[in-house]
Amino acid sequence: MRLDKKSLLVYLVTDSRWLEGRSLESQVEQAIEGGVSFVQLRQKDKSGAELADFAKNTQEVCRRHGVPFVINDDVDAAFLCGSDGVHVGQSDRCVADARAILGDSKIIGASVQTVEQAIEAQRDGADYLGVGAVFATGSKSDADSVDRETLTEICRSVTIPVIAIGGITAENISELKGSGICGVAVISAILAQRNPREASMRLCRAAACL
Repeated sequence: MRLDKKSLLVYLVTDSRWLEGRSLESQVEQAIEGGVSFVQLRQKDKSGAELADFAKNTQEVCRRHGVPFVINDDVDAAFLCGSDGVHVGQSDRCVADARAILGDSKIIGASVQTVEQAIEAQRDGADYLGVGAVFATGSKSDADSVDRETLTEICRSVTIPVIAIGGITAENISELKGSGICGVAVISAILAQRNPREASMRLCRAAACL
């Protein structure tokens, strides 16, 4: 699957801590029905073949709806399950290695926090960048912050799409308008809500200002 910039408008990162007895695939399907246009599976307690097997049901939901599905960090699991790609962080396997393993047809995203990291990731073959945390977040307690000036400069320094992540809600998305991002990535703003479908709809309406 090739990356369509429009699919990055509202990007969901999964987190099993918010399941509360519900299945991950049902939460993801509700979010997609509400307008989520991209899904990243983040499951830190599994890796390799175990993660690839765990990904199957959620991947099937995404494929049924025509929504891109990538694996967080684990290039091997992404290869094994045949996902649409992978999203790597600064401490994970580098973009160039991921591209060499997965090939040119897969989507590769990269987390960056500086202009230098952004330029390097684009040069090495990243299709899009995730930048954050742009607001305080409880989903990733170790996430460092990225200020508005840096976010804007990153957007100006690359030609590939940039999405913002970290503490984003339907209420504060408007503060990111004009920064140059093409979308937002969220976790708890959808998955911690009682109704993921309605939460996704609110976020999509709010993201239309970008």
